[in-house]
Amino acid sequence: MSQDADLAHVISVEAAVTLDGLFRERVKHTPDLVAYRDFNQQHGNWRDYTWAQINHQVARWQAALEKDGVKPGDRVAVMLRNSPEWVIFDQAALGMGLVVVPLYTQDRPDNVAYIVNDSGCKVLLFGTFEQWTMFADVRHQLGGLVRILTVEPLFGVAEDPRLKSIVDWLPGEGGETRHVPREGNALATIVYTSGTTGRPKGVMLSHHNILTNAYSCLQVMAIGHDDLFLSFLPLSHTFERTCGYYLTMMSGSTVAYARSIPQLGEDLQTVRPTMLISVPRIYERIWGTIRAKLDEGPPFRKKLFLLAARIGYDRFEHAQGRGPWKPSFLLWPALNALVASKVLARLGGRMRAALSGGAALSPEISRVFIGLGLPVLQGYGLTETSPVACANRPGDNVPASVGQAVPGVEVKIGDKGALLIRGPNVMLGYWNNEEATRAMVQSDGWLNSGDTARIDEKGHVFITGRLKEIIVLSNGEKVAPVDMEAAIMRDPLFEQVMLLGEGKPYLGVMAVLNADNWKKLCAEHDLDANAPDTVRSKQVEDIALEHIGRQLREFPGYAQVRRATLTLDPWTVENGLLTPTMKLKRAKVMEKFNAEIDRMYEGH
Repeated sequence: MSQDADLAHVISVEAAVTLDGLFRERVKHTPDLVAYRDFNQQHGNWRDYTWAQINHQVARWQAALEKDGVKPGDRVAVMLRNSPEWVIFDQAALGMGLVVVPLYTQDRPDNVAYIVNDSGCKVLLFGTFEQWTMFADVRHQLGGLVRILTVEPLFGVAEDPRLKSIVDWLPGEGGETRHVPREGNALATIVYTSGTTGRPKGVMLSHHNILTNAYSCLQVMAIGHDDLFLSFLPLSHTFERTCGYYLTMMSGSTVAYARSIPQLGEDLQTVRPTMLISVPRIYERIWGTIRAKLDEGPPFRKKLFLLAARIGYDRFEHAQGRGPWKPSFLLWPALNALVASKVLARLGGRMRAALSGGAALSPEISRVFIGLGLPVLQGYGLTETSPVACANRPGDNVPASVGQAVPGVEVKIGDKGALLIRGPNVMLGYWNNEEATRAMVQSDGWLNSGDTARIDEKGHVFITGRLKEIIVLSNGEKVAPVDMEAAIMRDPLFEQVMLLGEGKPYLGVMAVLNADNWKKLCAEHDLDANAPDTVRSKQVEDIALEHIGRQLREFPGYAQVRRATLTLDPWTVENGLLTPTMKLKRAKVMEKFNAEIDRMYEGH
């Protein structure tokens, strides 16, 4: 399907005006197309929902919200797994002029209580009663809520009169769907960024911010009614919300909601999506699984796989106009049949493209998937830019870059190499925080991303580091930890990595080891994998430093790691060391391992 033919089916920003206007137009244009596919746990099957059916449900939810007395401008929070109910609640709220505050289902209760209070939410929607029980210690902080809802039924009498199951809360019918007239620049949502330090800030995004961003992305990648997305990145993540929800509504595509991350492999083969949106961690896990199987199998199989990936990538470079034709391309039909098609079949066999954002994806991993025939398109953005600022195009895909600015958005390099962004996607500001807004967005509209970058002559943007995360050694040498951490992570021994050395004479590393590869290492060196002291031994540190050194050969001499502290306990959202968007809380890691870090620098 051509780009022009696809855009003919797209609902324009002008026709939609608001996000609920987008929904209204989609229902009007294609009421009988399948909008969503979800797994019904009770009956053990996948169910389809048309746009007309979703519209009917939205009206019921709006009737119930009206009874609770919420008014335009009031804030309401949603803390659900990805599901049709997430969309229905969002659209019901937006149509009534309410402001939606998305929450991560895995977020800590104290953080959720802070967000609910800071935004002044009136309604909170959970999935289960069990989620509500987790808030026992912070319920006294939730006094501003007038209604607390669960999707699943409640058993017994709720001790809080505000608490209801939607089964008991929703009326049988809702009448006509409400659409309160609003300007496109009105506030649509407050998205709290899971800051790596301090309390999260509420990013205020307008209807126009998000609509223009979704439309820009559709100009980058042709998407139509025949496309099927598999959604598993949380809808509370702005990347998934804009590209896996509003964009698909704009294009009339179908979205299937994955059951869970552990079941993702099975869902890929059952749903057989044409499009996938994810953060790099999923691609890293898939590649890690493939690599482990190759290492365990016969050497010939590994050589054949690597040959297919290399020749496939050379073919891609030739097709992109960046490489010559090679005689080895004649081997591709056989390599495709023996290797590439089998790997892609595990992903459903119909994937047209995989979109990656939210963090840097290793070019090495991109090249493997691209070489096997799956176009991986990396993009870049922030919650504050709704979120996409840059993206690679199918016909101009440079895996080491995050692509060019999307249509309608400008990028340039500012002071200290900072990447600056300007466009209709830039946020309205931070909720109740003018000082933070002024620090982020200049008076002329340019937003400072906080990332350093370079831009080549064709406009491709290459992220080179974080302004605030540059490590300055005591000798004055500067090191960008993100690049080095990504390099170290190429070794399957390491699951998570954090570089250290600010004000120190040399670099050190905190690292979480991969449990399976830890056992293999211990077997190879005749070590007791179950003894707590083994992972902290000098012998294991030396082995780890050898692994690290092999990955850092291309870095300058001063950027070598001389000490390492290792652990088998993962850094997670639950233990407070990761944000809900899986970003590392460096200050928290340093605080937790303060004694171990001191030992790495004893005497210096």
